[in-house]
Amino acid sequence: MNRVKIWLSSLSYHTGLYILGACILFYIISFAQMLLPISVTAKGVLWIIFFGLAKTAQYSAIVILGKAGIETLRRKLRKPRIDKVD
Repeated sequence: MNRVKIWLSSLSYHTGLYILGACILFYIISFAQMLLPISVTAKGVLWIIFFGLAKTAQYSAIVILGKAGIETLRRKLRKPRIDKVD
């Protein structure tokens, strides 16, 4: 499990945004499929699959964006400051 966290945290900020977009799409599909004219069992199976994908994408995006956010903050803090003298 630790290797997965390390791999996810090595991904870029933009990748995190794409995965977050996929998360939103999976949430929409997980509930929108309830409108399909299929059996209740099939709806339950589809809900479990897409809701699980949404949760997986959500937590992956949190790990990716958290790592990228910290690195962005560190870079901004390391920039040399030039003070203006009036």
